[in-house]
Parts: sequence; C-alpha cells; structure tokens
Amino acid sequence: MSQHENEMKSNIKKCFSHSGERYWGHVEVIEEGENYRISRVEIKPRHGIKPQIHYHRHEHWVVVSGVAKVTCGVEEILLNSNQSTYVPAATLHKVENPGSIPLVILEIQNGEYLGEDDIERPEE
Repeated sequence: MSQHENEMKSNIKKCFSHSGERYWGHVEVIEEGENYRISRVEIKPRHGIKPQIHYHRHEHWVVVSGVAKVTCGVEEILLNSNQSTYVPAATLHKVENPGSIPLVILEIQNGEYLGEDDIERPEE
C-alpha cells in the first residue's frame, strides 16, 4: 500500500471519530486535512449547541437550510439560507435553531490544532 493510500485511510478514520449523533442533531465530517475540517451540521428544531470556546481554531459557518440564531461574543444574529458568519478563535459562541425545520450548516474549521480537547464549555 502506498503512503498516499495510508494517509487517506488515516484521514477517513479521523473523520468518523468526529461524525455522529448528538443530543441536538447530527455531525458528518465531509473532509479533513492537517489544519482544516469541513463538516455538515444538522441541528434539530428548537435545539442548539451549548456555548463553547476554542483557542486554536477558527470556524466559518454557512447556512444551507433553515434559520440559525448565532451568538458570537456579545453579538447575536439571525442567518438564513446562503448566509454565513465567522467565529474567531478564543471567542465564546453558540448556534441555535429557533425554527420548526432542521437547520443545516456547513462548518469549516481551520487552525493549528483541531482536537476535541480544545473545546471549553463555560456553562458546564
């Protein structure tokens, strides 16, 4: 097996470890590289992701369908389909689905470290 094939298998394993069901919906990692991860995030109606902060990665969110209520720092905005926002590293943020249909977001994470142990949830 070539080195390229081994790297591809390693990336597929990493993708599956971040994908899966959550109490608020579902995450599916579409692609992952050394300094980035692209995920499809689906949030159930009237559910949301708890406030969190990351110190080593930035996130870009693009709304595919539904409405997103995004809190980033002290700013709160509503995003509709085909709108996007940027979450800088070291910024407290959360996203909620205030609507009655599933919210689908494409999330692009970029940074020097993408590990799950870089997530801090101040409310817990």
